[in-house]
Amino acid sequence: MAYEVLARKWRPKQFEDVVGQEHVTRTLRHAVEAGRVAHAYLFVGPRGIGKTSLARIFAKVLSCETAAPGKSCDACDLCREIAEGRSLDVMEIDGASNNGVEQVRGLRDQVAFAPTRGRYRIFIIDEVHMLTTAAFNALLKTLEEPPPHVKFIFATTEGDKVLPTIISRCQRFDLRRIPTSLIVERLRMICGAENITITEDALLAVARGAEGGLRDALSALDQLVSFKGGELTEDDVLAVFGLVSRKSLEELMGFILSGDAGGILNLIHNFDSAGKDLRRLVGELMDCFRNLLVYLNVGDSGRGVMDVTEEQLRGLASLGAGVEAGRLLRVLEHLADVEGRLRYALSARTLLEIGLIRCSRAASVVTLDEVARRLQALRSGEVPAALNAGAEGGQGTARPTRNPYSDPMLKRVAEMFEGEVAE
Repeated sequence: MAYEVLARKWRPKQFEDVVGQEHVTRTLRHAVEAGRVAHAYLFVGPRGIGKTSLARIFAKVLSCETAAPGKSCDACDLCREIAEGRSLDVMEIDGASNNGVEQVRGLRDQVAFAPTRGRYRIFIIDEVHMLTTAAFNALLKTLEEPPPHVKFIFATTEGDKVLPTIISRCQRFDLRRIPTSLIVERLRMICGAENITITEDALLAVARGAEGGLRDALSALDQLVSFKGGELTEDDVLAVFGLVSRKSLEELMGFILSGDAGGILNLIHNFDSAGKDLRRLVGELMDCFRNLLVYLNVGDSGRGVMDVTEEQLRGLASLGAGVEAGRLLRVLEHLADVEGRLRYALSARTLLEIGLIRCSRAASVVTLDEVARRLQALRSGEVPAALNAGAEGGQGTARPTRNPYSDPMLKRVAEMFEGEVAE
């Protein structure tokens, strides 16, 4: 028997199997149960998140006469034919290769025929945005008033390219990128069923590389098993896909926050020598600093907003100790500038090194909020611990505590901010 890749073997068969799209599956199930099935649906979202799988599942639910409403039995002839793509009543059409007026006219002719076995004739058009304007216009009347036995399901990665006149005749569902934590959970379950031994950091690395697409994650896992066998570690994933480990990312963030330019340059040298994708590194750094900024503002309660695992959350807690949010905003601004310029850079490494050193300087410069807080403390008579630390001499001799206002520079700064601080 021919080998079946993991992405096809573990393709969702029921609404419950679809990961990360509960807002769509719940609506479709309730529509079938309540008998409020529309004549046309449009699924929009990035690649590999389940658009076509949802269309097939929905087609099975509409066609199956054995299972309860909102479900399919996956055992009857109708369900098997739809799952295998050989049903006469469910037609899957590739919009990229059937995008002309003549193909749409042929589709309109087929709409008139009654279903052979099921309740409906269902037309699934994938990448529907590839249809020409003339083809869209030829479909308008049929799409607006189809026969009662016809249902249309459209799927596309670029919803903005679908004509507004088509969208207005459909119920539109925007599918989301799948959170990293859910991809990790799904991969862990599949690896257990397939007898694949894989570490948690390796699961996270595969999920990071998939960028929200479960199909990409399963394809990557398939490739890794072919490369390494049934025992996978994080180093195997990083070697194949050019990613940077979670610990290395946190180490680089620590160097940036502490202003350690030497540490930054050494790490970038190691990444470049190991063939890591430096452009992708910038994007991952932005995500990490963004998560750290969220963590500083909402704490552990924002885990769902940050989309991180337990290990990443512990790393953020360690990095966030004593960090000012204003400094993180400056770092993110510099990283965004570097990301935009990397597209046209001949030497990505040089530009990245310069950009990260600027980030480290931005992270070590005191913000205006910090200055205001310190001045407020000085005006109230409090001496910061850093200034009072030298009161004890190295040999046990006492040094007089210096009055902070005796420094002319501090006096000038205090006068400049006196109005703001007083408020």
